[in-house]
Amino acid sequence: MADRDKILRYFRGSGDEELAARLVDLAENARKTSKFRVSEFLDPHGRNVAEIVAANFDQIRLETDGGFANAERCKAAFVAEDYRGKLDFSLICYLVKWDKRYYTLGHRDILGAFMGMGCVREILGDIILVPEGAQFVADKAFANYIESNLTQIGAANVSLQQIEREELQQREEKVKIITATVAALRLDAVAAAGYGVSRSRMADEIKSQNVKLNWKEAKNASQAVAEGDVMSFRGRGRVELAEVRGMTKKGRCAITLKRYM
Repeated sequence: MADRDKILRYFRGSGDEELAARLVDLAENARKTSKFRVSEFLDPHGRNVAEIVAANFDQIRLETDGGFANAERCKAAFVAEDYRGKLDFSLICYLVKWDKRYYTLGHRDILGAFMGMGCVREILGDIILVPEGAQFVADKAFANYIESNLTQIGAANVSLQQIEREELQQREEKVKIITATVAALRLDAVAAAGYGVSRSRMADEIKSQNVKLNWKEAKNASQAVAEGDVMSFRGRGRVELAEVRGMTKKGRCAITLKRYM
């Protein structure tokens, strides 16, 4: 029997209590009905919260699905151990096209169009650019709304086509290896090295809430960064602190970063 209050107290300090409460509700419901309950789309940090919640429930297992083979954003299903039926993550897959002779659209433009339609990020999975345009995965419950309203992205008219999940292409990421030295393993210093900007510029971006650490809004510029941590800078992709190689003779930290383009 999971201790709901104990679980929520664990997440209170990190600011994840509201998300954890929703996930606990799903896990409790799955256990009571001996079936399954599915969350909204979660980023990798949200999936980690879901894993912790599921680990606190006996006879509940966690499964995830985001459509794409290597999806970053996934739905989480809390499944009763004695459930033998088929899971339905309620996913729908689309290809959106535009005239590439006149318009160059990116992930940010497509996501902005959804936000402009009044959609919340939690109904959308990954958005992947492909030669024909872009593919994305969404919550099937919003299919009619998306199909009726996604007719334009920026100044470009677009066409939307429902596709089978087997047609989803795997995201190809280009990785740039960066070696650098920083005065300390602070977020502003490490992120500045990864994105090639000044430390003062990065501190301003963090203050303006344009930077996330491990998919959570950064707390402050002095926040500590460790190996394996992932930073994201709005509109500039992700940077991972891949390795801390040690100290230089001048007392600086030698690091290796991976920047995903």
